[in-house]
Amino acid sequence: MSHTQYPGGRRRIQRSELAVPGSNPALFAKAAASAADYVFLDLEDAVAPADKEAARANVIAALRDTDWRGRGKTVSVRINGIDTPYMYRDLIEVAEQAGGRLDTILIPKVGVPADVYLADALLTQIESAKGFAAGSIGLEVLIETALGMANVEAIAACGGRLEAMHFGVADYAASCRARTTVIGGLNPDYPGDQWHSALSRMLAACRAYGVRAIDGPFGDFGDADGYMLAARRAAALGYEGKWAIHPSQIALANEVFSPPPAEVERARRILQALEEAAEQGRGAAQLDGRMIDAASARMAENIVAADDAIAKKQSGGADK
Repeated sequence: MSHTQYPGGRRRIQRSELAVPGSNPALFAKAAASAADYVFLDLEDAVAPADKEAARANVIAALRDTDWRGRGKTVSVRINGIDTPYMYRDLIEVAEQAGGRLDTILIPKVGVPADVYLADALLTQIESAKGFAAGSIGLEVLIETALGMANVEAIAACGGRLEAMHFGVADYAASCRARTTVIGGLNPDYPGDQWHSALSRMLAACRAYGVRAIDGPFGDFGDADGYMLAARRAAALGYEGKWAIHPSQIALANEVFSPPPAEVERARRILQALEEAAEQGRGAAQLDGRMIDAASARMAENIVAADDAIAKKQSGGADK
C-alpha cells in the first residue's frame, strides 16, 4: 500500500470498495454501516437506462443525508461514461448539489488523458461557482478498455485531481475479445493468469506517477476461495485494494490487503537490524540467516506504513 502524498494531501485506505447501485436506496444505509473502507454509489452499469435520472437523485440525497465520512468511509460516485448522454448531468448535478459531501468521482472507460481533463475542468468550474475548496473533489478512473490500457501511462501522468486507477476486468475482457464470460475469474485454457500482464502494466503506471492502484470486481460472490485467490494475486503485485460487489466480499478484501501481523513484525525487525548496522557503520546486516540492505528497508517501510495507516483509520484518525 502506497502512502505517497496524493492530491490535496489525501491518503486514503481503499482495501475494500463496496459497489452500491444508485437505483436501490434501500442499500445505502447498509453500505454506510458496513466494514468497507470505500463505497461508490453507482450510476453506470448497475443502473438501467430508464432509471438513470432517478438513481442520480437518489445518490445526491444519500450524499447529503448520510454522514459517510463520520462512519469512516471514503464515498465516491461512479458516473456514466463520457460517450453517453448521462455523463455531463451526472457530474454537474452530483458535484453542484452534493460536492461538499463527496470525496471522489469515478470515471468509467477512460481511454485517453483528455477524458480526465474534461472532468477536471468541469469540477474546477463547479468548485469555483459553488464556493467549494479548490481541488476538494478527487478523480479516480477505470481502465477497462484496450484503448485505456494502451494509454495507461499517459493517463496516470495526468496529475491534478487524479488519485487512483481501478482495473475493470469485465469490460476489459470484452474490449480485448477475451474468451471468457466470467468476471475476474481465470480461463483454464490459459497457462496461468490471463490478467497478469494488464494488472502489472497498470500497477507500474500507478506507482510511477503516485496514483493508487485498485483491483476490480470478482463476479461470483458465492466463490470466496476464488475471490481470495484473485485478491492475493493483486496484493502480491502491489495493489492496495479490491472491489466488493457483495457485502460478503468486504471482510475478504480487508483481510488480504492488510499486512499479516507476522509480516509486520518481521518488517519492524528488519528496520531495527538495519538501524543497528548503520550505527556500527555497516550498510547491510543479517537477519534470520539472510542478508538485508537498503532495498530491504524500503520494502519493510511500505509494510510498516500500511499497518500504521490501517491502525490509524481503525482508531478513528484516518487521514481523509
